[in-house]
Order: sequence, then structure tokens, then C-alpha cells
Amino acid sequence: MVFTQALVAELEILALFNLGNAQEEGIKVHHDAAPETVAAARRLHDKGLLSRPDGGYLTSLGLDAAEQAQNLLTILTGPR
Repeated sequence: MVFTQALVAELEILALFNLGNAQEEGIKVHHDAAPETVAAARRLHDKGLLSRPDGGYLTSLGLDAAEQAQNLLTILTGPR
């Protein structure tokens, strides 16, 4: 399995969430955002990770995924 551009777009959305306040602070993907961003948000919603097709809040599964995505990002961008 490889990281496709579609998966990278989904990971980028998951990385936007503030995990310290994820239940009170959602995100909004505006209709005029880049098409790949709009599509990624919709796919995350279809997969049950976001509460709305245009962002919203993380579901329980979404919170787990966002934590993993942000941990991976931290590991990969660690000390240089």
C-alpha cells in the first residue's frame, strides 16, 4: 500500500484538528476550498471519521485516526 494523494489529503485534514479540544472545536471545509480538500472531507465523513461532509467534529473513530495521524506526523518531522 502506498500513500496516494487522496490519502495524503485526508491525513492533512486530520492533522488540522486540535486534539486537546476536539469535542468542542471542529473545522469547516468551505465550498470554495481546493477540490481535493472538499473531496477528502467528504470521504472522511463517508468513512465515519467526521460528523459532517464539510468537516464538523471528529467522531470517536475520527479522534483515534487524528491521534494516529498527528503522532505519525510528529515522528516523521521530529528533530532534524
